[in-house]
Amino acid sequence: MPLPTAPAAPSRAELADHLVHARIAGDVATPRENNLDHYRRLANGDRHYWLGLELADRWTDEQDVLAVMAERVGVIDDPRHRSGQDTIDPQLTLDALDRAALRLRKAADGGERVLFATGHPGGLLDVHSSVAGALRAAGCDVVRIPMGLYADDGVVVQLADVAMYERGATLWHTHSPEPMREILAGLERDGQPRPDLVFADHGWAGCAAQYGIDTVGFADCNDPALFLGEAEGRLSVAVPLDDHVVNPRSYEPLTAYLLAAAELAG
Repeated sequence: MPLPTAPAAPSRAELADHLVHARIAGDVATPRENNLDHYRRLANGDRHYWLGLELADRWTDEQDVLAVMAERVGVIDDPRHRSGQDTIDPQLTLDALDRAALRLRKAADGGERVLFATGHPGGLLDVHSSVAGALRAAGCDVVRIPMGLYADDGVVVQLADVAMYERGATLWHTHSPEPMREILAGLERDGQPRPDLVFADHGWAGCAAQYGIDTVGFADCNDPALFLGEAEGRLSVAVPLDDHVVNPRSYEPLTAYLLAAAELAG
């Protein structure tokens, strides 16, 4: 029985339509109340919402966080909108994917050392793994993490070239920066160089950026830290999207577009 083939790369307009249809962008499932609660907690200094970054002192007002999220993600910019639907602008997602593609092309041209990690294995694992395979085929060194790494009462593992968090023989959703911190410490103990580029999401990306590593990160509209980090110049690219839609195959056109834009489609 033949294996299913990956979809052909869509045009920008086709992908924009798909993102809205799949609710990866457009009217997303994350409610406004949840977004504003996270913006407020970040502004109040709750480090759980900083995703491994040490942000500047300027983000102490929820409205300043909202303004950045409206600009870089496309959430509704009206501070009086307190409940109900919120949005991700698909054009901003596409713009960020185009910027990410340029950084991936640079990595391929330079044969860079690249580390992949996800805190959303149920949604984004295949995106990361597909990009890792394409960069390896282009001559990049995809980082193999050390064995025996532990964080947050679990294990840091690597499957399909992607680092993830495992606990109780199950891959877990986590935004914690601790697994990435353990990877970087483990590489140092083993005498391995740090990555030139980290391609990750949430706390994995925030931690890498805090260590000064070039980072491309994915985050949802209720996770503002990476977008604030991009605004501060700490992250190379922060890509806004709903990070766990019902069918993970919905991300395949996004991956195909990204690889084609980076001239990595084989």
